[in-house]
Amino acid sequence: QVQLLESEGGLVQAGGSLTLSCAASGRTSSSHTMGWFRRAPGEKREFVAAISWSGRGTNYADSVKGRFTISRDNAKNTVYLQMNSLKPEDTAVYYCAARPYGSSRETKPNEYDYWGQGTQVTVSS
Repeated sequence: QVQLLESEGGLVQAGGSLTLSCAASGRTSSSHTMGWFRRAPGEKREFVAAISWSGRGTNYADSVKGRFTISRDNAKNTVYLQMNSLKPEDTAVYYCAARPYGSSRETKPNEYDYWGQGTQVTVSS
């Protein structure tokens, strides 16, 4: 089992920045693909970004490409999501996810085995 714990989100003004982190514990492995997803009120959970176990492969949703950056520190079993130029439509609960092996091309929620509890990010206009 792998446990994932996201950092606290927050309230940010439009145009601002926020960095989320996700610490993995338990049967962690640097060979896990890590992803970030989000769910806005009344919407389905959607893919945001993913990073391969090596960190060399990354993938982003079109809606965040150029504004968000996913990275990982395998020595700390932690993955990060740096969010810049935030927009009100980025408001959502953000979830960290992990799956053994795979690749950054994994964009569907059912392709991930482990999930964090979620953290709220609110962007005010």
